Amino acid sequence: MAVEIILLEDVAGLGKIGEQVRVADGYARNYLFPRQLGQKLSPGLMRQIEAKKLRLQKEHSERLEVARSMADKIAGTALQIFVAVGDNDKLYGSVNSQMLAEALLEKGIEVERSIISLPEGGLRELGEHHVAVKLHAEIKASLQVNILKKED
Repeated sequence: MAVEIILLEDVAGLGKIGEQVRVADGYARNYLFPRQLGQKLSPGLMRQIEAKKLRLQKEHSERLEVARSMADKIAGTALQIFVAVGDNDKLYGSVNSQMLAEALLEKGIEVERSIISLPEGGLRELGEHHVAVKLHAEIKASLQVNILKKED
């Protein structure tokens, strides 16, 4: 026997929040209801779901707007990193995401180092590099990094 329910959360393979779906009675009773993933359909529940959808959409658009403004700041920023070098202008070590995050913080832009995408092992050569910063699932910014030789 199948029952009509409304989803309270996104359920993989079944649907998104607020969708009306038809599922087996046992699946609803034993899995969806105890985990607060779905409820039997009612007019009051529909209003609650619509309010939750609107709140989630508003939060998403606010996060997107913050990410866009951050992307504009990052795109207009060029970092200069001074590093010690050895023979033939070889870097001692590499420039990593932590160093870039700290350099951005000095310019007033706070980002987590985990969102800075560097090649495996970091940047290991002098010169200009472009590094991707993933601010949101939909927004990436390109950061210009110039690695220069530290004068003794």
